Amino acid sequence: MSETADRTALDQWYCLEALQDIGPGAMPNRLLGVDLTIARDEAGRIAVTAEGRPAPLPTRERYGYLWTTLGTPAADLSSIPEAFEADRRSVVCGAVSVRSSGPRIVENFLDLAHFPFVHTNILGVEPHTEVDHYTAEIRRDVDEVWATDCRFYQPQAALSAKDGIMTHYVYRVLNPFAVILYKTCPNAADRQDIICLFVQPLEEDRCRAHPVMFLIDDASPLADLIHFQQLIFLQDRIILENQRPLLLPLGPRAEMPARADATSATYRRWLKEKGLRYGTTLQAA
Repeated sequence: MSETADRTALDQWYCLEALQDIGPGAMPNRLLGVDLTIARDEAGRIAVTAEGRPAPLPTRERYGYLWTTLGTPAADLSSIPEAFEADRRSVVCGAVSVRSSGPRIVENFLDLAHFPFVHTNILGVEPHTEVDHYTAEIRRDVDEVWATDCRFYQPQAALSAKDGIMTHYVYRVLNPFAVILYKTCPNAADRQDIICLFVQPLEEDRCRAHPVMFLIDDASPLADLIHFQQLIFLQDRIILENQRPLLLPLGPRAEMPARADATSATYRRWLKEKGLRYGTTLQAA
C-alpha cells in the first residue's frame, strides 16, 4: 500500500519500538503504509528514515519508546507526568501484532463491558456484569477524550492484587492511536497504576500494539508483570481479529451503542470531528 493522504493520521506522533530493543545498525519498520528504517549509530544516536523521503523524520525518545511522525503534529508528545515518578516501575510489555485497525484497538481498550466475558476471573466475573454510570467527554482545552468515575468489580485487578476489589478507572485518549488507563493501585490507596497502549498502524487493518505500565509495585518479578499484561492483551486480540468490519465504523447507524458504550460513542464522535479516515469507515456495517 502507498502512503495515506489522510492529514489527520499523518499529523500524529506514533510509537515505533521500545528503546531497549533498538540495537546498533539498521532495522526495518513500517508506519501508515510506509517502509521505515531505524538506525542507531556508534555514538548511540537514533535516526528514522522513510522510503521516498530525503530527510530523516522527526523523532522523540520518551516513555521507554522511540516515536516519529510522517506529518506535522500540532503539538509535541502528550505529557504523562507519572511516568517520571522515581518510585514507579516502568514495565515495557513488548509489541503485539494485531490484524485490526488502530481505532478498533483503542476502542476495545476503552470497553468496560467485555471484562467478565473476555477476561473472566481476572478483570471481571459473572454475575458482576453491570457497568455503572460514568462520565465521558471531549476535553476541548487539551483535545483529548476522558472517561471518569468508572467503577468495576475485578477478581484480580493487578498482578499484586490478593483479593477482588471494586476498581476505579479513568481513561484518557491522547490521540486517535494512544490511550492511557489510570486505575486503583492495590499497593497505594492514594495513588493510581498507569497502563498505556500505544498503537502503531502498519496498514489500515494491521497494527502493532505497544503496552507499557508505570506501576507502584516493587515486589512482583518483572517477567510476571509482563506476562500478566500480555495475557490480558492476547485475550483481547482474539476478539479484535474476529470483529467485522476490521475498520471502525463511524456512520451514525453502523453499530448501535448501549449506555455502557458512552466512551466509545464519544471517541467515535471525536474521530469524526477530526476527519480521521485511516482505519475507519463511514459505511454501515
